[in-house]
Amino acid sequence: MKKYNVAILGATGAVGQEFLRLIEERNFPFAELKLLASKRSAGKIINFMGKDYTVEEATDASFEGVQIALFAGGAASKQFAPAAVKAGAVVIDNSSAFRMDPEVPLVVPEVNPEAIKEHKGIIANPNCSTIIMMMAVKPLRDLSKIKRIVVSTYQAVSGGGKEAMAELEQQVDDIVAGKEPVANILPGAKFPKHYQIAFNLIPQIDVFYDNLYTKEEMKMVNET
Repeated sequence: MKKYNVAILGATGAVGQEFLRLIEERNFPFAELKLLASKRSAGKIINFMGKDYTVEEATDASFEGVQIALFAGGAASKQFAPAAVKAGAVVIDNSSAFRMDPEVPLVVPEVNPEAIKEHKGIIANPNCSTIIMMMAVKPLRDLSKIKRIVVSTYQAVSGGGKEAMAELEQQVDDIVAGKEPVANILPGAKFPKHYQIAFNLIPQIDVFYDNLYTKEEMKMVNET
């Protein structure tokens, strides 16, 4: 079986850690593995499949010799994807950076795997809610035209990253201890006010558009 040189950009974050878990679970055939992150996380040691890997700071030169680059998301996708492609890697991007780019195939393997062949170095995947919905909608669409879809999502705090998960844990600890919980993270950094997430639901993800749908809701419409 052919083995590939793989890089993970954002290896220390929640999504990067999930990439590692899946590589091990599925026994993905990698020859070399390069773990990349921001300057702040560079130097950390991650033990993976019995071997210690040192996290490197991501630069344009990080992708030399890499064949598959898994991007865990965030602003780094736009910054480093061109360099990775130029170095000869195929970028599989988990962020929203390229989802609406007509030159980049938007792929759910169980729905439109044939689109992968159209890639020009970058393959995008939809957001998590769209992927899950498409898995159910695709076989229905194969049988009959779909006129309308009504969606309700109940999304995990993990979607807000490590900081949001840490704040949830801290708020639970504070409430159990009889302290007033502090909210600094959700629904997001752009908001003037943040809300307690522990034992709570926040009926908003990301900013509102002029049509009164949120950015997250419109992602589902546009990506679908």
